[in-house]
Order: sequence, then structure tokens, then C-alpha cells
Amino acid sequence: MRELLLDAETLYTRAQAHDALAKAFGFPADYGRTLDALYDLLTACPPARLTLRHAEKLVDNMGNYGELLLRVLADAAAENPSFVLSAE
Repeated sequence: MRELLLDAETLYTRAQAHDALAKAFGFPADYGRTLDALYDLLTACPPARLTLRHAEKLVDNMGNYGELLLRVLADAAAENPSFVLSAE
């Protein structure tokens, strides 16, 4: 299982969040950088554990979009047993 680490404290915009996730997971260049596209890729991803440090900062920095992003990550982890989310 791949171990991935992402520090949400450094993410202030939607673009930064999607760029960081795309880089961490190695998403294809045509990744749509939307919540729907993120969900689709995460529910089909090979075994990976994402540790999200300072997860609350997504909400602090991005408001409602941060909440939605956290929900998508959690929903994808619930749907795909190969994807494990650990929020700190």
C-alpha cells in the first residue's frame, strides 16, 4: 500500500488542493480537478493510504469547499476499501 502525506495547512485554494492531490496520487494529466473527478479517481485507485495533516485547515482556508472536499475524501474511502483516509 502506498503511503501518502498531505499537509492541509499549506492549501489555501481549490487549485492548490487539486494540484497537491493530483501530484500525490499521480493522477493523469487530463484529471478534471473537480470534486466529481476526484471522487471517480479515488474510488478506482490502487491501494493507498492518505494521511491528511491539519485536515481542519481545509475548512478554515476554503470554507464550504473545504468541507465538501473532506466529504468527498471520506466518501471515496468508504466506497473503495483500497483507499484509506487518515485525517489528523
